[in-house]
Amino acid sequence: MITTQNILRLSLLPIVLLIAHVANAQSNRPNIVVVLADDMGWGDSATYGHELIQTPNLDKLASQSVKFTQCYSACGVCSPSRSAILTGRTPYRNGVYRHLSGNHEAHLRKSEITYPKLLKSIGYETCHVGKWHLNSLPQFNTPEYPQPGDHGYDYWMATHNNAEPSHKNPNNFVRNGEPVGELQGYSAPLVAAEATRWLSQVRDKTKPFALSVWFHEPHSPIATDAKFSGLYNGHENSKYMGNISQLDDALGQLMQTLDDEGVSDNTLLFFTSDNGPVANFGGTTGGLRGGKRSDHEGGIRVPGIVRWPGHIKPGTVSDVPVIGTDIFATVLDITGIPLPDDRTIDGVSMVSAFAGQPVERKTPLFWRTHVSPPGDRVALRIGDWKLVGNDTLTEFQLYEIQKDWKEEHDLAASMPEKTAEMKTKLFEVWKAIETEGPNEWWKSDRQKPSKGGKLSY
Repeated sequence: MITTQNILRLSLLPIVLLIAHVANAQSNRPNIVVVLADDMGWGDSATYGHELIQTPNLDKLASQSVKFTQCYSACGVCSPSRSAILTGRTPYRNGVYRHLSGNHEAHLRKSEITYPKLLKSIGYETCHVGKWHLNSLPQFNTPEYPQPGDHGYDYWMATHNNAEPSHKNPNNFVRNGEPVGELQGYSAPLVAAEATRWLSQVRDKTKPFALSVWFHEPHSPIATDAKFSGLYNGHENSKYMGNISQLDDALGQLMQTLDDEGVSDNTLLFFTSDNGPVANFGGTTGGLRGGKRSDHEGGIRVPGIVRWPGHIKPGTVSDVPVIGTDIFATVLDITGIPLPDDRTIDGVSMVSAFAGQPVERKTPLFWRTHVSPPGDRVALRIGDWKLVGNDTLTEFQLYEIQKDWKEEHDLAASMPEKTAEMKTKLFEVWKAIETEGPNEWWKSDRQKPSKGGKLSY
Protein backbone atom coordinates (compact mmCIF):
# COMPACT_ATOMS: atom_id res chain seq x y z
CA MET A 1 0.00 0.00 0.00
CA ILE A 2 1.40 3.37 -1.02
CA THR A 3 1.05 5.92 1.74
CA THR A 4 2.18 9.49 2.18
CA GLN A 5 4.68 8.26 4.76
CA ASN A 6 6.17 5.74 2.30
CA ILE A 7 6.40 8.36 -0.43
CA LEU A 8 8.21 10.66 1.98
CA ARG A 9 10.64 7.87 2.87
CA LEU A 10 11.33 7.15 -0.80
CA SER A 11 11.89 10.81 -1.57
CA LEU A 12 14.35 11.12 1.28
CA LEU A 13 16.29 7.98 0.29
CA PRO A 14 18.55 9.68 -2.32
CA ILE A 15 19.47 12.37 0.19
CA VAL A 16 20.28 9.78 2.85
CA LEU A 17 22.40 7.80 0.37
CA LEU A 18 24.19 10.99 -0.71
CA ILE A 19 24.98 11.91 2.89
CA ALA A 20 26.25 8.38 3.51
CA HIS A 21 28.38 8.53 0.36
CA VAL A 22 29.91 11.88 1.36
CA ALA A 23 30.58 10.63 4.89
CA ASN A 24 32.24 7.48 3.54
CA ALA A 25 34.34 9.49 1.06
CA GLN A 26 35.47 11.80 3.85
CA SER A 27 36.39 8.91 6.14
CA ASN A 28 38.52 7.37 3.37
CA ARG A 29 40.35 10.56 2.48
CA PRO A 30 43.82 10.73 4.02
CA ASN A 31 44.65 13.23 6.71
CA ILE A 32 47.54 15.56 5.84
CA VAL A 33 50.28 16.57 8.28
CA VAL A 34 53.17 18.77 7.10
CA VAL A 35 55.98 19.23 9.61
CA LEU A 36 58.53 21.93 8.87
CA ALA A 37 61.83 22.56 10.63
CA ASP A 38 63.37 26.03 10.46
CA ASP A 39 66.95 26.27 9.09
CA MET A 40 67.61 22.55 9.56
CA GLY A 41 70.37 21.40 7.26
CA TRP A 42 70.55 18.29 5.13
CA GLY A 43 73.25 16.93 7.43
CA ASP A 44 71.68 17.96 10.76
CA SER A 45 70.41 14.54 11.88
CA ALA A 46 71.48 10.98 12.44
CA THR A 47 68.87 10.09 9.82
CA TYR A 48 70.94 11.87 7.18
CA GLY A 49 74.32 10.77 8.44
CA HIS A 50 75.38 13.03 11.32
CA GLU A 51 77.58 10.96 13.59
CA LEU A 52 76.67 12.70 16.86
CA ILE A 53 73.22 14.29 16.71
CA GLN A 54 70.60 11.95 18.18
CA THR A 55 67.29 11.95 16.31
CA PRO A 56 65.54 8.72 17.33
CA ASN A 57 62.08 9.88 16.28
CA LEU A 58 63.19 11.05 12.86
CA ASP A 59 65.04 7.76 12.50
CA LYS A 60 61.84 5.90 13.41
CA LEU A 61 59.83 7.99 10.97
CA ALA A 62 62.31 7.24 8.17
CA SER A 63 62.06 3.51 8.91
CA GLN A 64 58.30 3.79 8.27
CA SER A 65 58.59 6.07 5.26
CA VAL A 66 60.34 7.05 2.07
CA LYS A 67 63.48 9.11 2.70
CA PHE A 68 64.37 11.46 -0.12
CA THR A 69 68.08 12.07 -0.63
CA GLN A 70 67.39 14.94 -3.06
CA CYS A 71 64.56 16.88 -1.46
CA TYR A 72 64.68 20.64 -1.96
CA SER A 73 63.17 23.73 -0.42
CA ALA A 74 61.77 26.23 -2.92
CA CYS A 75 64.18 28.95 -1.79
CA GLY A 76 67.34 29.50 0.24
CA VAL A 77 65.37 31.48 2.87
CA CYS A 78 62.22 30.90 4.83
CA SER A 79 59.19 33.02 3.82
CA PRO A 80 59.45 32.18 0.10
CA SER A 81 59.84 28.45 0.67
CA ARG A 82 56.81 28.44 2.97
CA SER A 83 54.67 30.26 0.44
CA ALA A 84 55.56 27.65 -2.19
CA ILE A 85 54.49 24.78 0.08
CA LEU A 86 51.03 26.28 0.50
CA THR A 87 50.46 27.41 -3.10
CA GLY A 88 52.48 25.04 -5.30
CA ARG A 89 53.89 28.14 -7.01
CA THR A 90 57.51 29.26 -7.10
CA PRO A 91 58.00 32.24 -4.75
CA TYR A 92 58.49 35.02 -7.29
CA ARG A 93 55.33 33.84 -9.00
CA ASN A 94 53.20 33.89 -5.84
CA GLY A 95 54.72 37.17 -4.66
CA VAL A 96 56.53 36.09 -1.48
CA TYR A 97 59.94 36.46 -3.08
CA ARG A 98 61.77 37.60 0.09
CA HIS A 99 61.91 36.96 3.82
CA LEU A 100 59.29 39.09 5.55
CA SER A 101 60.92 40.09 8.80
CA GLY A 102 60.60 43.88 8.80
CA ASN A 103 58.32 46.44 7.22
CA HIS A 104 57.64 45.39 3.64
CA GLU A 105 54.59 45.37 1.38
CA ALA A 106 55.06 41.80 0.12
CA HIS A 107 52.80 39.13 1.65
CA LEU A 108 50.92 36.00 0.69
CA ARG A 109 48.00 37.58 -1.12
CA LYS A 110 44.37 36.57 -0.66
CA SER A 111 44.26 35.86 -4.39
CA GLU A 112 46.61 32.92 -3.95
CA ILE A 113 45.00 29.49 -3.65
CA THR A 114 46.37 27.35 -0.82
CA TYR A 115 45.89 23.64 -0.28
CA PRO A 116 44.24 24.13 3.17
CA LYS A 117 41.64 26.37 1.50
CA LEU A 118 40.94 23.72 -1.13
CA LEU A 119 40.78 20.94 1.45
CA LYS A 120 38.27 22.93 3.46
CA SER A 121 36.05 23.08 0.40
CA ILE A 122 35.68 19.29 0.42
CA GLY A 123 35.06 18.94 4.15
CA TYR A 124 38.47 18.92 5.79
CA GLU A 125 39.15 20.58 9.11
CA THR A 126 42.40 22.54 9.16
CA CYS A 127 44.93 23.78 11.71
CA HIS A 128 48.26 25.61 11.71
CA VAL A 129 50.62 25.75 14.70
CA GLY A 130 54.09 27.32 14.90
CA LYS A 131 55.84 29.88 12.76
CA TRP A 132 53.89 31.71 10.01
CA HIS A 133 56.14 34.37 8.40
CA LEU A 134 53.99 34.99 5.33
CA ASN A 135 53.42 38.67 5.98
CA SER A 136 55.68 41.38 7.36
CA LEU A 137 55.75 42.29 11.04
CA PRO A 138 53.33 45.28 10.86
CA GLN A 139 50.93 43.14 8.80
CA PHE A 140 50.83 40.18 11.20
CA ASN A 141 47.55 39.80 13.09
CA THR A 142 46.03 42.90 11.52
CA PRO A 143 42.69 42.71 9.65
CA GLU A 144 43.96 44.70 6.66
CA TYR A 145 46.17 41.79 5.57
CA PRO A 146 45.47 38.07 5.21
CA GLN A 147 46.22 35.91 8.23
CA PRO A 148 46.35 32.09 8.51
CA GLY A 149 42.56 32.02 8.80
CA ASP A 150 42.25 33.78 5.46
CA HIS A 151 44.39 31.11 3.81
CA GLY A 152 42.24 28.19 4.83
CA TYR A 153 43.03 27.42 8.47
CA ASP A 154 40.04 26.94 10.81
CA TYR A 155 42.30 27.13 13.84
CA TRP A 156 45.77 28.60 14.25
CA MET A 157 48.34 29.43 16.88
CA ALA A 158 51.34 31.14 15.34
CA THR A 159 54.15 33.62 15.67
CA HIS A 160 55.02 36.13 12.96
CA ASN A 161 58.62 34.95 12.61
CA ASN A 162 60.93 33.64 15.31
CA ALA A 163 59.96 32.58 18.79
CA GLU A 164 60.77 35.56 21.02
CA PRO A 165 62.81 36.28 22.98
CA SER A 166 64.08 32.80 22.09
CA HIS A 167 62.86 29.21 22.06
CA LYS A 168 62.63 29.42 25.86
CA ASN A 169 59.41 30.84 27.30
CA PRO A 170 58.22 32.48 24.05
CA ASN A 171 55.85 35.40 24.47
CA ASN A 172 54.74 36.20 20.91
CA PHE A 173 52.24 33.47 20.00
CA VAL A 174 48.81 34.48 18.74
CA ARG A 175 45.89 32.03 18.86
CA ASN A 176 43.08 32.74 16.39
CA GLY A 177 43.84 36.46 16.52
CA GLU A 178 44.30 36.72 20.29
CA PRO A 179 47.78 37.14 21.85
CA VAL A 180 48.57 34.20 24.10
CA GLY A 181 51.18 35.84 26.35
CA GLU A 182 54.28 34.18 27.74
CA LEU A 183 54.35 30.40 27.60
CA GLN A 184 56.51 28.34 29.93
CA GLY A 185 58.79 25.87 28.27
CA TYR A 186 60.54 25.51 24.93
CA SER A 187 59.09 26.28 21.53
CA ALA A 188 59.08 22.89 19.81
CA PRO A 189 57.44 21.00 22.70
CA LEU A 190 54.96 23.87 23.11
CA VAL A 191 54.04 23.75 19.42
CA ALA A 192 53.69 19.97 19.58
CA ALA A 193 51.50 20.30 22.68
CA GLU A 194 49.16 22.71 20.87
CA ALA A 195 48.97 20.34 17.92
CA THR A 196 48.16 17.53 20.36
CA ARG A 197 45.44 19.60 22.02
CA TRP A 198 43.86 20.38 18.67
CA LEU A 199 44.01 16.76 17.54
CA SER A 200 42.63 15.32 20.76
CA GLN A 201 40.23 18.03 22.05
CA VAL A 202 39.34 20.64 19.43
CA ARG A 203 38.87 19.13 15.98
CA ASP A 204 35.69 17.51 14.70
CA LYS A 205 36.73 13.86 14.65
CA THR A 206 34.13 12.98 12.03
CA LYS A 207 36.08 14.95 9.43
CA PRO A 208 39.46 14.39 7.76
CA PHE A 209 42.02 16.98 8.76
CA ALA A 210 45.03 18.92 7.51
CA LEU A 211 47.56 20.01 10.10
CA SER A 212 50.62 22.22 9.57
CA VAL A 213 53.27 22.02 12.31
CA TRP A 214 55.96 24.59 11.56
CA PHE A 215 58.59 24.44 14.29
CA HIS A 216 61.02 27.29 15.10
CA GLU A 217 63.99 25.07 15.84
CA PRO A 218 66.89 25.31 15.05
CA HIS A 219 66.55 28.96 13.88
CA SER A 220 68.28 31.54 16.07
CA PRO A 221 67.96 32.78 18.76
CA ILE A 222 68.51 29.23 19.94
CA ALA A 223 67.52 28.07 23.41
CA THR A 224 67.79 24.42 24.36
CA ASP A 225 66.42 22.50 27.32
CA ALA A 226 69.30 21.18 29.44
CA LYS A 227 68.02 17.62 29.07
CA PHE A 228 68.78 17.84 25.36
CA SER A 229 71.98 19.91 25.37
CA GLY A 230 73.14 17.58 28.13
CA LEU A 231 73.19 14.74 25.62
CA TYR A 232 76.31 16.41 24.19
CA ASN A 233 78.07 17.62 27.34
CA GLY A 234 81.55 18.89 26.59
CA HIS A 235 80.95 19.42 22.89
CA GLU A 236 81.34 22.99 21.65
CA ASN A 237 78.19 22.57 19.55
CA SER A 238 76.06 21.05 22.32
CA LYS A 239 73.45 23.83 22.26
CA TYR A 240 72.73 23.45 18.56
CA MET A 241 72.86 19.67 18.50
CA GLY A 242 70.59 19.60 21.53
CA ASN A 243 68.23 21.94 19.73
CA ILE A 244 67.86 19.40 16.93
CA SER A 245 67.17 16.70 19.53
CA GLN A 246 64.61 19.04 21.12
CA LEU A 247 62.91 19.33 17.73
CA ASP A 248 63.10 15.56 17.29
CA ASP A 249 61.46 14.97 20.66
CA ALA A 250 58.59 17.27 19.68
CA LEU A 251 58.20 15.33 16.45
CA GLY A 252 57.96 12.20 18.58
CA GLN A 253 55.18 13.81 20.64
CA LEU A 254 53.25 14.53 17.46
CA MET A 255 53.73 11.00 16.10
CA GLN A 256 52.56 9.54 19.42
CA THR A 257 49.43 11.70 19.37
CA LEU A 258 48.57 10.51 15.86
CA ASP A 259 48.93 6.95 17.16
CA ASP A 260 46.84 7.67 20.27
CA GLU A 261 44.09 9.21 18.15
CA GLY A 262 44.07 6.16 15.90
CA VAL A 263 44.73 8.18 12.74
CA SER A 264 48.31 7.32 11.81
CA ASP A 265 47.31 4.63 9.34
CA ASN A 266 45.24 7.08 7.31
CA THR A 267 47.61 10.05 7.50
CA LEU A 268 50.24 11.28 5.07
CA LEU A 269 52.98 12.87 7.17
CA PHE A 270 55.66 14.94 5.42
CA PHE A 271 58.74 16.16 7.31
CA THR A 272 61.08 18.69 5.73
CA SER A 273 62.90 22.00 6.31
CA ASP A 274 62.38 25.48 4.90
CA ASN A 275 66.00 25.95 3.78
CA GLY A 276 69.58 25.01 4.57
CA PRO A 277 71.49 25.65 7.81
CA VAL A 278 73.60 28.46 9.25
CA ALA A 279 77.12 27.16 9.90
CA ASN A 280 77.92 29.96 12.37
CA PHE A 281 75.18 28.66 14.66
CA GLY A 282 76.33 25.05 14.34
CA GLY A 283 74.34 23.74 11.39
CA THR A 284 75.76 21.36 8.81
CA THR A 285 74.95 20.64 5.18
CA GLY A 286 76.44 17.16 5.25
CA GLY A 287 79.17 18.24 2.84
CA LEU A 288 77.01 20.23 0.40
CA ARG A 289 78.31 23.54 -0.92
CA GLY A 290 76.89 26.74 0.58
CA GLY A 291 74.26 27.16 3.28
CA LYS A 292 71.19 29.22 4.07
CA ARG A 293 70.67 32.01 1.48
CA SER A 294 72.63 30.17 -1.19
CA ASP A 295 71.27 28.52 -4.31
CA HIS A 296 74.06 25.99 -4.17
CA GLU A 297 72.93 22.66 -2.76
CA GLY A 298 73.68 23.50 0.87
CA GLY A 299 71.12 26.28 0.85
CA ILE A 300 68.27 24.38 -0.75
CA ARG A 301 68.75 20.62 -0.32
CA VAL A 302 66.95 19.63 2.87
CA PRO A 303 65.59 16.58 4.72
CA GLY A 304 62.48 15.09 3.14
CA ILE A 305 60.65 12.13 4.71
CA VAL A 306 57.12 11.01 3.84
CA ARG A 307 55.05 8.39 5.67
CA TRP A 308 51.75 7.13 4.26
CA PRO A 309 50.93 3.62 5.55
CA GLY A 310 49.61 1.26 2.93
CA HIS A 311 50.87 3.48 0.10
CA ILE A 312 54.59 3.89 0.80
CA LYS A 313 56.86 0.95 1.47
CA PRO A 314 58.54 1.43 4.87
CA GLY A 315 62.26 2.10 4.79
CA THR A 316 62.30 3.20 1.16
CA VAL A 317 65.05 5.54 -0.08
CA SER A 318 64.39 7.63 -3.18
CA ASP A 319 66.88 9.80 -5.07
CA VAL A 320 64.17 11.36 -7.27
CA PRO A 321 64.48 15.16 -6.97
CA VAL A 322 61.41 16.67 -5.29
CA ILE A 323 60.73 20.14 -3.90
CA GLY A 324 58.53 21.75 -1.27
CA THR A 325 56.45 23.24 -4.06
CA ASP A 326 55.34 19.68 -4.90
CA ILE A 327 53.47 19.31 -1.60
CA PHE A 328 50.51 21.31 -2.98
CA ALA A 329 50.04 19.14 -6.07
CA THR A 330 50.63 15.94 -4.08
CA VAL A 331 47.94 16.80 -1.54
CA LEU A 332 45.47 17.61 -4.30
CA ASP A 333 46.33 14.41 -6.14
CA ILE A 334 45.70 12.08 -3.22
CA THR A 335 42.52 13.86 -2.13
CA GLY A 336 40.98 14.02 -5.60
CA ILE A 337 41.01 17.79 -6.07
CA PRO A 338 41.79 19.07 -9.59
CA LEU A 339 44.70 21.47 -9.95
CA PRO A 340 43.64 25.10 -10.42
CA ASP A 341 43.56 25.89 -14.15
CA ASP A 342 43.59 29.69 -13.92
CA ARG A 343 47.25 30.04 -12.91
CA THR A 344 50.62 28.35 -13.26
CA ILE A 345 51.25 25.58 -10.74
CA ASP A 346 54.98 24.83 -10.66
CA GLY A 347 54.87 21.80 -8.39
CA VAL A 348 53.84 18.30 -9.44
CA SER A 349 52.52 15.29 -7.59
CA MET A 350 55.38 13.33 -6.09
CA VAL A 351 53.35 10.13 -5.63
CA SER A 352 55.42 8.26 -8.24
CA ALA A 353 58.61 9.41 -6.47
CA PHE A 354 57.42 7.68 -3.30
CA ALA A 355 58.34 4.45 -5.09
CA GLY A 356 61.52 5.83 -6.64
CA GLN A 357 59.94 6.53 -10.03
CA PRO A 358 60.57 9.87 -11.79
CA VAL A 359 58.05 12.70 -11.86
CA GLU A 360 57.13 14.66 -14.98
CA ARG A 361 57.63 18.41 -14.82
CA LYS A 362 56.45 21.06 -17.24
CA THR A 363 58.38 23.69 -15.29
CA PRO A 364 61.94 22.71 -14.29
CA LEU A 365 63.14 23.03 -10.73
CA PHE A 366 63.98 26.72 -10.32
CA TRP A 367 65.35 28.87 -7.51
CA ARG A 368 65.99 32.55 -7.03
CA THR A 369 67.03 33.80 -3.57
CA HIS A 370 67.11 37.56 -3.08
CA VAL A 371 69.72 37.53 -0.29
CA SER A 372 72.10 35.04 -1.88
CA PRO A 373 75.68 35.90 -2.72
CA PRO A 374 75.50 37.58 -6.15
CA GLY A 375 77.31 34.68 -7.83
CA ASP A 376 74.60 32.12 -7.05
CA ARG A 377 71.40 34.16 -7.20
CA VAL A 378 69.50 31.71 -9.42
CA ALA A 379 69.56 28.00 -10.20
CA LEU A 380 67.79 25.63 -12.57
CA ARG A 381 67.82 21.84 -12.49
CA ILE A 382 66.74 19.54 -15.32
CA GLY A 383 67.47 15.85 -14.82
CA ASP A 384 71.00 15.49 -13.52
CA TRP A 385 72.05 18.95 -14.70
CA LYS A 386 72.08 22.11 -12.63
CA LEU A 387 72.81 25.62 -13.85
CA VAL A 388 73.75 28.31 -11.33
CA GLY A 389 73.64 31.96 -12.39
CA ASN A 390 74.60 35.31 -10.93
CA ASP A 391 72.20 38.12 -10.05
CA THR A 392 72.28 39.73 -13.50
CA LEU A 393 72.09 36.40 -15.37
CA THR A 394 75.37 37.07 -17.16
CA GLU A 395 77.68 34.52 -15.52
CA PHE A 396 76.90 30.82 -15.14
CA GLN A 397 78.17 27.59 -13.60
CA LEU A 398 77.16 24.10 -14.73
CA TYR A 399 77.19 20.94 -12.61
CA GLU A 400 76.24 17.32 -13.20
CA ILE A 401 74.61 17.28 -9.82
CA GLN A 402 73.82 13.57 -9.49
CA LYS A 403 77.54 12.77 -9.65
CA ASP A 404 78.97 16.05 -8.40
CA TRP A 405 76.61 16.67 -5.49
CA LYS A 406 79.21 18.85 -3.75
CA GLU A 407 79.36 21.15 -6.81
CA GLU A 408 83.13 20.97 -7.04
CA HIS A 409 83.51 20.73 -10.83
CA ASP A 410 82.10 23.60 -12.89
CA LEU A 411 81.57 22.30 -16.43
CA ALA A 412 80.32 25.54 -18.01
CA ALA A 413 83.52 26.23 -19.95
CA SER A 414 84.11 22.65 -21.05
CA MET A 415 80.47 22.02 -22.07
CA PRO A 416 79.36 25.23 -23.83
CA GLU A 417 76.50 23.60 -25.73
CA LYS A 418 74.93 22.13 -22.61
CA THR A 419 75.43 25.42 -20.80
CA ALA A 420 73.73 27.32 -23.63
CA GLU A 421 70.82 24.85 -23.63
CA MET A 422 70.31 25.28 -19.89
CA LYS A 423 70.63 29.07 -20.12
CA THR A 424 67.93 29.20 -22.78
CA LYS A 425 65.56 27.27 -20.54
CA LEU A 426 66.41 29.38 -17.50
CA PHE A 427 65.68 32.61 -19.38
CA GLU A 428 62.38 31.15 -20.57
CA VAL A 429 61.33 30.14 -17.05
CA TRP A 430 62.40 33.44 -15.49
CA LYS A 431 60.62 35.52 -18.12
CA ALA A 432 57.35 33.68 -17.47
CA ILE A 433 57.73 34.10 -13.69
CA GLU A 434 58.65 37.77 -14.00
CA THR A 435 55.59 38.37 -16.18
CA GLU A 436 53.14 36.58 -13.90
CA GLY A 437 54.44 37.61 -10.48
CA PRO A 438 53.92 41.00 -8.81
CA ASN A 439 57.28 42.30 -10.01
CA GLU A 440 56.54 45.83 -8.82
CA TRP A 441 57.23 44.49 -5.33
CA TRP A 442 60.79 43.40 -6.07
CA LYS A 443 61.74 45.95 -8.71
CA SER A 444 60.93 48.78 -6.29
CA ASP A 445 62.71 47.13 -3.35
CA ARG A 446 65.00 49.61 -1.57
CA GLN A 447 67.24 46.94 -0.04
CA LYS A 448 70.86 47.41 -1.05
CA PRO A 449 72.39 44.68 -3.23
CA SER A 450 74.65 42.25 -1.43
CA LYS A 451 78.38 42.99 -1.57
CA GLY A 452 79.61 42.67 -5.13
CA GLY A 453 76.09 42.45 -6.56
CA LYS A 454 73.99 44.76 -8.71
CA LEU A 455 70.45 43.60 -7.97
CA SER A 456 68.61 43.25 -4.67
CA TYR A 457 66.16 40.63 -5.93
